[in-house]
Amino acid sequence: MQFKQFSWQIAWDYPPFRLKFILGIFILALILIFIPHFFSYVENREKGITLNDWLLGKIPAIDVSLYIFIVLYGMSIFFLIRMSRNTSICLTALWAYIFLCAARIITISIVPLHPPKDLIELIDPCSVVFYGSNVITKDLFFSGHTATVFLGALCLENKREKAIAFIASGIIGVLLLIQHVHYTADVLAAPFFSWICWYFGKSIEKL
Repeated sequence: MQFKQFSWQIAWDYPPFRLKFILGIFILALILIFIPHFFSYVENREKGITLNDWLLGKIPAIDVSLYIFIVLYGMSIFFLIRMSRNTSICLTALWAYIFLCAARIITISIVPLHPPKDLIELIDPCSVVFYGSNVITKDLFFSGHTATVFLGALCLENKREKAIAFIASGIIGVLLLIQHVHYTADVLAAPFFSWICWYFGKSIEKL
């Protein structure tokens, strides 16, 4: 208990931790500055393909935005609380999220997709901070919502909390498909990219 109480003070006095944390925050800040410009370009990009998604064709589109945001932001707040109490989780999550953002920029750039048929726009009041717009429809491969929550689950240490977070990521994936915000491939690919990014983030934390 005493170590947890002073873990940030102890970690901050350790030069490698301090360097990795400050560098990570700096890189993440640069990414957040760049992302609105990137997604503005993506949204105005004309080239792209529309996938013939068999599963989406069987699911009637329903607006479930409220439920998506409840799960997403509820889990995000929980992750931030855990990060504030555990320097290992914090550093791993910080660098893993940097890699995740970079991975999405790369995959969205090389896999141009048009939105699914019957898409119901996911209007997120907080997305203007990250995207520069309330409505983005072409940030498709892979699902950022699913990947972010799955990544958070990987970073957690408590088994019960990990299980809840994994279930939450699955719920978000299903809800995104119900609203036709993403193709099935976008959602299924998200955990794979999350795991790769978590692995790199954990490797940096252990250095």
